[in-house]
Amino acid sequence: MEVPAIPPALMEQARRAIQSDRAARAAKCVVCGEACAPNSSEELCWVCRRLKLSAWRDSDSQMPAQE
Repeated sequence: MEVPAIPPALMEQARRAIQSDRAARAAKCVVCGEACAPNSSEELCWVCRRLKLSAWRDSDSQMPAQE
């Protein structure tokens, strides 16, 4: 008799966890329409979120011009 490497109950629990994660990602990015990043409170996909953070960082690092 062969014993499964992973208990069937654990496999079913993992399947349900993956399905609930996929269902939660139904929100769309407000900029491009792709799926939102999992931890994005701004409703942005990971690309648009990264671009926003980069632009914000660049604007903070620029020094004002002196006349």
